[in-house]
Amino acid sequence: QVQLVESGGGLVQAGGSLRLSCVASGRILSINTMAWYRQAPGKQRELVAAITSGGSTNYIDSVKGRFTISRDNAKNTVYLQMNSLKPEDTAVYYCNVDRATYYTGSSYRNSASWGQGTQVTVSS
Repeated sequence: QVQLVESGGGLVQAGGSLRLSCVASGRILSINTMAWYRQAPGKQRELVAAITSGGSTNYIDSVKGRFTISRDNAKNTVYLQMNSLKPEDTAVYYCNVDRATYYTGSSYRNSASWGQGTQVTVSS
């Protein structure tokens, strides 16, 4: 099993910054793409940013130039640096791994995983 734990959410004024972190734990051999999603009240969950194991990134248009996704493969950690935050960025942010290869003790398996979510609130 692969577990994801997020941290770094909180309350910030518009124009401020936050840095989210997500650590993947388990007997991990490799992780493919790591991503951040968000879900605002009454809205569908949406992909905010993603980064492949090779470092290629993509972002939704509304955060381009303000958010930066990065990862530390040695630490199985993904980050989301959020600058110039706006009230419309308010949401629960979820970390996601699309495929992680891990060791069960007797074999290797692949799994997708979600974190529990961290609340980001931006006040106007």
